[in-house]
Amino acid sequence: MPSISPEGSVVAVSRDPDHRFSKPVVDEITLVAGWGIEGDTHAGVTVQHRSRVARDPNQPNLRQVHLIHAELFDEVAASGYRVEAGQLGENVTTRGVDLLALPADTLLRLGEEAVVRVTGLRNPCQQINGFEPGLLREVLGRSEDGAVERKGGVMAVVVAGGTVRAGDEIRVELPAGEAVPLQPV
Repeated sequence: MPSISPEGSVVAVSRDPDHRFSKPVVDEITLVAGWGIEGDTHAGVTVQHRSRVARDPNQPNLRQVHLIHAELFDEVAASGYRVEAGQLGENVTTRGVDLLALPADTLLRLGEEAVVRVTGLRNPCQQINGFEPGLLREVLGRSEDGAVERKGGVMAVVVAGGTVRAGDEIRVELPAGEAVPLQPV
């Protein structure tokens, strides 16, 4: 049986009905199974990100929910960048969960009811430099062995709906079987 353990908490939640880079922080978000976040421009069964719609509007939406670890904000602050919740376009800002180390198909239980399944890594894009010049190099780097490191959070789909608020506990349920490392989606 997969293990379920409390790992961290929700720092903030954000949504935006319009296609903008940053999303305003709100008191709560409602996750809808198979759809995404109620009232967010990226909700839907098929892909909603403009660049992906241009390539193939019929591909499944593996990016219904964007989660970023607040520890990234602490890390970039050491290089002089001030980033706050929602400003990098995430829907859920977390603390205490090593999102980037999770295997594909990990379930994250957010609060009492909501569950998301991690589908992959966010691929940091040039819009990050539009938000803050030079920030992209802080969230997209190279490891010691030369591999690309994507630090811009993870993407997920909604498995079970529910309301999520700042302060909610996050419980991590690792998938059974061999761990599959996250890839960009």
